[in-house]
Amino acid sequence: GRCPMLPRHVQRLGRDWIAHWNSSQILALNSPACSCMRWAGHYPWASFPLPVPVDFSTNWRVPPFFGPWRQFQNSNWQFDNFMPSSCFHLPNPSMKSEGEEPLTKKRRLSGQHDNSTLEEETNCCNQKEALCLSVAQNEEKCGSKKGTIKRHWEYFCQHSGTMKILENKETDQSNTESEAKFDFTVMSYNILSQNLLEDNSHLYRHCRQRLLIWTYRFPNILQEIKQLDADVLCLQEVQEDHYRKEIKSSLESLGYHCEYKMRTGRKPDGCAICFKTSKFSLISSNPVEFFRRDIPLLDRDNVGLVLLLQPRFHCKTNAAICVANTHLLYNPRRGDIKLTQLAMLLAEIANVAPQKDGTFCPIIICGDFNSVPGSPLYRFIKEGKLNYEGLAIGKVSGQEQFPRGQRILSIPIWPKKLGISQNCVYEIKQQQKEEKAGEKLETTKLDNTQEIVMASEKLSSKLQHHFKLSSVYSHYFPETGVPEVTTCHSRSAVTVDYIFYSAANDDDAAQPGAGDSFCGGLKLLGRLALLTEKDLWTVNGLPNENNSSDHLPLLAEFRLIER
Repeated sequence: GRCPMLPRHVQRLGRDWIAHWNSSQILALNSPACSCMRWAGHYPWASFPLPVPVDFSTNWRVPPFFGPWRQFQNSNWQFDNFMPSSCFHLPNPSMKSEGEEPLTKKRRLSGQHDNSTLEEETNCCNQKEALCLSVAQNEEKCGSKKGTIKRHWEYFCQHSGTMKILENKETDQSNTESEAKFDFTVMSYNILSQNLLEDNSHLYRHCRQRLLIWTYRFPNILQEIKQLDADVLCLQEVQEDHYRKEIKSSLESLGYHCEYKMRTGRKPDGCAICFKTSKFSLISSNPVEFFRRDIPLLDRDNVGLVLLLQPRFHCKTNAAICVANTHLLYNPRRGDIKLTQLAMLLAEIANVAPQKDGTFCPIIICGDFNSVPGSPLYRFIKEGKLNYEGLAIGKVSGQEQFPRGQRILSIPIWPKKLGISQNCVYEIKQQQKEEKAGEKLETTKLDNTQEIVMASEKLSSKLQHHFKLSSVYSHYFPETGVPEVTTCHSRSAVTVDYIFYSAANDDDAAQPGAGDSFCGGLKLLGRLALLTEKDLWTVNGLPNENNSSDHLPLLAEFRLIER
């Protein structure tokens, strides 16, 4: 009965052992023991973690707990309510550090060398690993369906200037005004590519294996989409073969028209925008590729997609709506690439959204930006400006509390041959706009002034864009100040997904500074509330039995306001 590979105090846990050593190193036992354990990592003097004291006995257990390691350290140890079976996950010594991007994410061109390679491939062994494991709750004790957590609708009350909670979207009466109003809903959802899930399996060690199979996950994802019934879907990490074989046809059967842009490299996923043909018609579809073979900085394969949609209702201005979707680079230590990718997306939006009168049509930008609220990249989107002089490259996205990439952003960030100005527009378009506005320099002064203009543009450390954008979500619960969470797995639980929109002047839900350089605008009517990290760990994080992505879907309802 005993396993000689384990220390004596661990052998005491029970008599019936099943040792199953695979890539995740699962050790199961039929013995009264803890229902959930978390490991801080390896101790330097032992080849195995030391989770229990020497006098550990079968009368002791760790309480079931669904939270991060730092909270487990402060939890009380109890002596009752034994569980009939337990499961330990031992950490894999070959796991990368938390901030590390898998090398498979990188696209290497022959003859090119990235200065950040050493930063990304070293110092892995000294990083603390936070691993999670949650054993399935006793099904006999659970009368309701496991893994279910309630998300409610929040509608903005125009009279009080606050959000009010409603159990069901249909019960709100404050926004059911004239039928002439054009109301619509938009969802942003990272559905977790199966290929990326398998390449990063260390992020999902808290999940049972059967929950991670695509044939289990896709029906759940489709059911979420059906239930939320959004008019516009912005999906990220849509795997190409799954899209071609089942996702597209399934969504078309629900009344959607689908546009898709696959990544340009070896990763077989991409972004999709799907809209209900009963609500919109397609004016134009504009894919954006962030990879540029002739620019070493842009060696990553992320993409974006920009659609111009025509609402199917009668209006005076024949208004259109611009919807953009993207998934920016993950790597926390490459803020230069993230900002450049964002500038490229904004430039394409600026190229698609202008109307005949020179203003922009209403704009919605969705996606996984791999940046947290309050970070420089986030502030740039909302405030429309960013002075990045002296900014460390690892602090752009705010993903790491102590970023290792301390190289300072270069000025300018991207080369001039990219063809995008510091105002995040295509330079040819900007020159044409200046000419039409009569801002072109006089011919006699052009030669002397052009050099000064080019020099100031080259040395400028200030980025700008022309859109006045607000965020649908506030990112913190006002009553408690606890952060909202859009993704939750074994490594982290943070907000990285957003829905930004151009707010109308009378939109009281808009953040300060949201002006009106647009043809009308959008009024935020309501949103599907997000959850806290604690909420998500009560259902064993993400993915779980009913939520089959490691991200939550974001959903907002808007009203189109004509100018």
